[in-house]
Amino acid sequence: MSIDEDEWARERAGFAQDGIEPAGPLARQFADLTRTLLDVTPTVGGVLRLVVGAASALVPDADLVSVTLREPDGRYHTPVETDPVAVRLDQVQYDHGEGPCVESARPDGPAIAWSQDVGRDPRWPSFGPATAGHGYHSVLATALLPDARPPRRSGALNIYSSRPGAFDGAAIDLALLLATHASLALAHTEAVVAAELEAEHLRRAVESRDVIGQAKGILMQRRGITADEAFDVLRRASQDLNVKLADLARTLATRHTEVELPADR
Repeated sequence: MSIDEDEWARERAGFAQDGIEPAGPLARQFADLTRTLLDVTPTVGGVLRLVVGAASALVPDADLVSVTLREPDGRYHTPVETDPVAVRLDQVQYDHGEGPCVESARPDGPAIAWSQDVGRDPRWPSFGPATAGHGYHSVLATALLPDARPPRRSGALNIYSSRPGAFDGAAIDLALLLATHASLALAHTEAVVAAELEAEHLRRAVESRDVIGQAKGILMQRRGITADEAFDVLRRASQDLNVKLADLARTLATRHTEVELPADR
């Protein structure tokens, strides 16, 4: 869809008025996007696909949309895009270390980087001509997770247009809003995933402790040894057999009538 500057100005003004229900198409799209991002998409990939789709639909003249992610070790990649050409154009930036996507994706980079005539832009002598050669003349990138620090990822939302001078102030505002939504949703998603991983790690730790205690009890009863001696038996057997201690303990606890560990040395 296309939103003219007058409509965008009216809706942007509506956002700032307390007590007024935003009713325009842009406001409704953002409200729906926010609910979907926070409630329906529990994965990072799901969040990125929704934001790329929204950018493609909402930003006028957005012919290609992609997301750049920067790993903590400095490597860049494009996990989501609307067309394979976007991946090739992103890769030119990664290979040469230049372009709006890599600039905005850096943790210390600008919140926004763009060009209205990229083929003639002296800032990017490799990326600019390559992009124009593919028929795209305007590019806009906005930072994702701009406050990220290692080991967290950072990134950028990237928008390409075949029309020179495509991205005006309204388009930039839209891209910044979408990037803000994406950043909040990604932070929420990473927090949920981290909490789930923490809970799973804790559960496994408790299970391992319990099963090791059961195996120690079996050895103590079978051999008439102390708890510390039983643990030493398990530890040495784990090293000799090259099996994790918890896995060995689980086997002993569940098949104690069949399994006999080596005698004390």
